[in-house]
Amino acid sequence: MGYGCDIEFELGVKTLERLLIKPEKTMHIALGIPRERAQDERRVAISPAGVQILTEHGIRVIIETEAGHFCNFSDADYAEAGAVVAASAEELFRQSNVIVKVSPPQPEELPLFIPGQMLISALHLGTVNRHLIRSLLEKNVTALGFEFIETRDGELPIVRTLSEIAGALAIQTAAKYLETGYGGSGILLGGIAGVPPAHVTIIGAGTVGLFAAQDALGLGAQVTVIDKEINRLRRFEAFFNRHLVTAIANDHYISQLARESDVMIGALSPKKKLIRPLVSEQVVKSMKSGSVIIDVSIDQGACFATSRHTSHTNPIYVKHGVTHYCVPNIPSAVAKTASFALTNTLLPFLLKLTEHSTVADILWKSHSLRKGTYLFKGYVTKKILAELTDFPFREIDMLLAAS
Repeated sequence: MGYGCDIEFELGVKTLERLLIKPEKTMHIALGIPRERAQDERRVAISPAGVQILTEHGIRVIIETEAGHFCNFSDADYAEAGAVVAASAEELFRQSNVIVKVSPPQPEELPLFIPGQMLISALHLGTVNRHLIRSLLEKNVTALGFEFIETRDGELPIVRTLSEIAGALAIQTAAKYLETGYGGSGILLGGIAGVPPAHVTIIGAGTVGLFAAQDALGLGAQVTVIDKEINRLRRFEAFFNRHLVTAIANDHYISQLARESDVMIGALSPKKKLIRPLVSEQVVKSMKSGSVIIDVSIDQGACFATSRHTSHTNPIYVKHGVTHYCVPNIPSAVAKTASFALTNTLLPFLLKLTEHSTVADILWKSHSLRKGTYLFKGYVTKKILAELTDFPFREIDMLLAAS
């Protein structure tokens, strides 16, 4: 028998042992919720009601003081729910073995991580950098990204929840920036009797596109949805009973729709970083003066060649006569609703942490958490991230089987 066969046999035995041997005790979880430090990030990962559920299941929760300030959740609310309130981020990281936050770790947080900790947060492929990944790898942090946590049927539950909010807000935001006072073309999104409505083009027939289309149609706008996959467009036509127009996302249709649209919304899939913008600068130049671009895809990479990151403090800029809104954390504008929604979606996954004795067992037994993992045992376990950062890539299934 060759060495390759020996290795396969050993991995097979370990896999069988993991399936047959039930752990005698479960892992003690001390879950830390730091205050968000990213620019204009007003959400908190877990609401007080969520903390109460976690503590009832034996999870110790530590929350940094004023973490829920922008959601009107007080330290007293968290304390009453059973959380320990930490006076500083240093104290919180020191007491926790699992860190749960909304935005990716900020540079000032990286030195606070303790070797062997688990991190659960968004990753934002469009803004990821080598320093962040190197710091977490050096400390052997097991990191899970909201964008990757996936159920067995291929659903991305956390992404879907936040995309629902982003889709609805995209239309609300577009309507505002069409107003004359904001430098828009002065068109009412839904029009009135005798006056045509605005034309809204949505690029991407995913969850963001679905909720954006739903709200735009509800206001009376004329809606066109474009996507590269014909089956997704068929589903949209069936869902909306053909009350909108669909088209394949090729250069011809994009150019034509750009000239006709009052609003264009970039709502492409978050499963991978966009390699290049789908809408060129030349096409943006052809749009009507006072029209609006909402680039919801900006956290994964720009959908429009003229897009650049903005913030809730300075949300817009004008280029080629077109108002651009490119805020990566759109749901933060409704921080309380977004935090409740995030809590509802995260809780089932956090409760899985209490079912097994080690991180490896947790990931092995939970398909969703395993799919969500992008750093484990000092390796990058998502190929797209390894390509972006040039760090070594390993399949997580192989790392787990060998551990």
